[in-house]
Amino acid sequence: MSFLVFALLVFLGSALAGLVGALTGLGGGVLLVPMLVLLFGVDLKLALGASLVSVIATSSGAAAAYVREGFTNLRIGMLLEVATTLGAVAGATLTAILPHRLVAGVFGLVLLHAAYTGLRNLDQDAQAEPGPSDPLALRLRLEGAYPGPKDPVSYRVHRVLPGFALMGLAGVLSGLLGIGSGAVKVLAMDRVMGLPYKVSTTTSNFMIGVTAAASAGIYLKNGFIHPDLAFPVMLGVLLGALLGARALPGARVGRLRTLFVGVVALLGVEMLIQGLRG
Repeated sequence: MSFLVFALLVFLGSALAGLVGALTGLGGGVLLVPMLVLLFGVDLKLALGASLVSVIATSSGAAAAYVREGFTNLRIGMLLEVATTLGAVAGATLTAILPHRLVAGVFGLVLLHAAYTGLRNLDQDAQAEPGPSDPLALRLRLEGAYPGPKDPVSYRVHRVLPGFALMGLAGVLSGLLGIGSGAVKVLAMDRVMGLPYKVSTTTSNFMIGVTAAASAGIYLKNGFIHPDLAFPVMLGVLLGALLGARALPGARVGRLRTLFVGVVALLGVEMLIQGLRG
């Protein structure tokens, strides 16, 4: 396979990963890394480095549109980024130390968890959690509203500290696995903090770029970011993220997420087998 054909195929696959990642809030890396490793035979740590670059592109492409449309909660994003950034630096440091098979095994488990999380959240129109907001959320003015079919829909914020702690774990996974760890971010905001799904998704997309940027420098220093691979990946994911950002406000992504859960589960099993086999 010539380099141009390889780059074109990687670009198209990355665009698909970026589109699905932007629509679901799980980040394109959760599909991108297995695709590069299993379909194109790319070394795992080079795939992780390219994925980190693409995650930054995803956030840059989708987050600006979501902020402009009023879906992203900037206060929550800025608060939780403190935890994810610290975790990302720790995770990226571990990547240079841990063996390939262990990283692949951990990635497989994360993919299976993402599939399980998606299976529990197929109803994307679920109502936000009722009840008063967390006192800390009121003190930090974290409550907000997002555009509804007719009028803005207000929402409350619950369990800020547990959500903050879970974001630290999301940061470690992001740095260790080269993904945006959007599955954990959406889980923390949607299930723990009680935010509406579209707010969780868009705020996750806003955060993943900062989380990835915190660990990308360590990957670059260790030689895990190769320009010939990272460039078509970045362009493809950026295109997919922009298309996803345009489609999300009026989209019902239940069917897409059902397909996504199936694909992620299969990739998770495959990556877990790869880790066990070394």
